[in-house]
Amino acid sequence: MSKETGIRKSAIVTFVVMGATFLSRILGFLRTALISYIFGASGTADVINLTFAIPNNLRKLMAEGALSAAFIPVLSETIEKDKTDNLHLTQKVFSNLIGFQLIIIVPISILAIIFARPLIVNILTQFNNQEQIELSISLFKYFINYLLFISISALIMGLLNSSGHFFIPAVTPILFSISVLTSIILLHRIIGVYSMAVGVLLGGITQVLFQYPQLSQLGYRLLPDFSFKNEYFKKIIKQWLPVVATSSLFTINQQIAFLFSSGLENGSTSALVNALVFWQLPFGIFSASITTVLFPRMSRQVILKDTDGLRDTLNYGIRLLFSLLIPSSIVFLFFGKIIIATALQRGLFTAENTIMTAKVLQAYSLGLFSIGGFNFLQRFFYSSQKYHIPFFTALFVCIIDIILSLVLKETKMRVSGLALANTIAFTLGFFILLALSRKSLNKLDGLLIIKSVIKVIVSIIPASLISIYYVYLIEDSWIYGGTLKNFGIIIIIAFFWLILTGLMYRLTKLDVVDFILKRRPKSE
Repeated sequence: MSKETGIRKSAIVTFVVMGATFLSRILGFLRTALISYIFGASGTADVINLTFAIPNNLRKLMAEGALSAAFIPVLSETIEKDKTDNLHLTQKVFSNLIGFQLIIIVPISILAIIFARPLIVNILTQFNNQEQIELSISLFKYFINYLLFISISALIMGLLNSSGHFFIPAVTPILFSISVLTSIILLHRIIGVYSMAVGVLLGGITQVLFQYPQLSQLGYRLLPDFSFKNEYFKKIIKQWLPVVATSSLFTINQQIAFLFSSGLENGSTSALVNALVFWQLPFGIFSASITTVLFPRMSRQVILKDTDGLRDTLNYGIRLLFSLLIPSSIVFLFFGKIIIATALQRGLFTAENTIMTAKVLQAYSLGLFSIGGFNFLQRFFYSSQKYHIPFFTALFVCIIDIILSLVLKETKMRVSGLALANTIAFTLGFFILLALSRKSLNKLDGLLIIKSVIKVIVSIIPASLISIYYVYLIEDSWIYGGTLKNFGIIIIIAFFWLILTGLMYRLTKLDVVDFILKRRPKSE
């Protein structure tokens, strides 16, 4: 397979994953809207959002983040060996990973349940209200069990992705949102906030069960193996330690942001969480999808010592991220308020909550590309097994973020200052990793990247100028919340930006988009 064909195939798979991720994010929106509608944007909703964020952050260490970054390059290697030598190395490594998850996560969950009170009171929150504290402790004992299920699900996802199967893993998160939505709708009148706990646990279990048939079809079994003498498993653990150190920095950093927000005005934590849900829509659809598809590809290229292919993949990923994330940032800057109001402003979620959340979202949106690029470049260094570079860069980013957060949260920005601090820190981190990746590959064809950036900026100017006028026309329409009129405005905005920006991309012959739209070579 030629380099051009390989990248085009990756592009097609990426957009398939984006479609599945889009549906997942939409359901995530509905989940957030339902929680806000039923439990409000402050008080109880703050407790739910902050408490669930704890196991949700821990999974980044044990599952989708640190461990997957360590085992995907190794699984890519064992899968290649299994193909050529008819071995069963991958099953052995996979079973070792399941066993490893069990002996780590089960004791952590048990200890977390036993010591839930001191953890919530002294470390993980700054709630002043005793009712909020008691509710957080109670919910935490349920939520923490989600960690095991999502970790096993992430292992299956990693194995399927490394084997070239992306659709089922991309669809799987949809089941989580469906479980939570269904549980809250059916049970909230009976068991109140604990309907969320039921939905979370069912969602975790369902994600494992949904992926198992394809896992079994590929010849793998979901069986633990506690014999950890396998050289490839040892290699994963050796790589996981520096990766988990890096991921721990970000997990602690985000938890500190939640800690700071819980000490601000009521509704601040929910504003932070809700803004992240909207921010995660383009980030998850574009950045996460691109990284999911290209990370295994970069890992294989490192194994095959294909430096030119690795350079092309990295270059392609950065240009594609810029083409998709910059327009998303501009849309949030112009229309964040009406998008949030339409999605959430009903029930106990007020206009004041919309304003607070919109300010946070605008601050986060400024760093949408920087964080997407930062995460992608991290995966490049992981695939190259240069783990010290992401760690020290992450340490720098977190220190800057915390320092700026301490300063900005005391200004009139308050909770939005936490988001701006995050944006500034990650932007600096992105440029550091970009410079180091260029040094690692000797060159990165910076001229091609600069040309793509210029074309993207030129392409979004018409839509941006018209948006300024359109914002003036709709004025304070957002105040009325989730009306049909506002919903129609959002549909018009989305259609308008998609069509006009797409046409401009074609007119400027933006290389990434133009490349994707080319026909496949006849030789295929």
